[in-house]
Amino acid sequence: MCDACVMNAVKNKMLSRREFFTTSAAVGAAAALGTAMAPPALAAGQSHVEDLTHDLHAGFPTYFGAPGIELKQKFNFADNGFNLMTMDLNEHTGTHIDAPYHFSADGATVEQIPVSSLVAPLCIIDIAARAAEDADAQVTPDDIKAWVAANGDIPDNACVAMHSGWSGKAEGDGFRNAKDNVMHFPGFHVEAAQMLLETGAQSIGVDTLSLDHGKSADFATHYAWLPAGRFGIECLANLDKLPAAGASVIIGAPKHRGGTGGPARIFAMV
Repeated sequence: MCDACVMNAVKNKMLSRREFFTTSAAVGAAAALGTAMAPPALAAGQSHVEDLTHDLHAGFPTYFGAPGIELKQKFNFADNGFNLMTMDLNEHTGTHIDAPYHFSADGATVEQIPVSSLVAPLCIIDIAARAAEDADAQVTPDDIKAWVAANGDIPDNACVAMHSGWSGKAEGDGFRNAKDNVMHFPGFHVEAAQMLLETGAQSIGVDTLSLDHGKSADFATHYAWLPAGRFGIECLANLDKLPAAGASVIIGAPKHRGGTGGPARIFAMV
């Protein structure tokens, strides 16, 4: 089939799809008017959705400093009737998952993380005030004890996230905060990770570039948490807009076979 024929076929299919979706939208709207049922999330008492994901682009800071994503346009609408890009991507770029395999010889790869672990109670430990004074601040066992005293036990399957206030720096050099080739940003102390291993928590998250604080030379928290079969989330956004307890997090993990992690769309429902 000639190229022109292919392009015409694509355009005709697009027009047919538009007609289909226009008709479907009208039918759906009519059906919605005839029912008083709320969407399941709202019916369960959750009325607000907060995006915890940064926009992913070539200028987003990365742990190693080099751009983590490159987009190239292969087809464009003007010439081809549709847009399509190719991506050259570092798995650990932007808001992303650390699978157990990232720091272990034989841990679960990203597609093997149980889907049941990707919908979780969200526990937020706020160290923002301390981090504003000390870029090397860490979540400690005392922070976890204080959270438990105020909110109750860490729930089973929980995602325990550090709010350090760092996400507001994500579009500038302050996110890496490198001085003399050493980065300075908050993270989880290894003893806090070890304490959480004694709970039913399945993931920990940070609003910085690493589960370990920036100047870590041994990745002790990564090595304690990930080989134990738990997973991590890095570069979270908007944790300051959520309560310490009571929200649920939806973790849209990628599913490429054999992956050590990957960019994820993550949001919370309150």
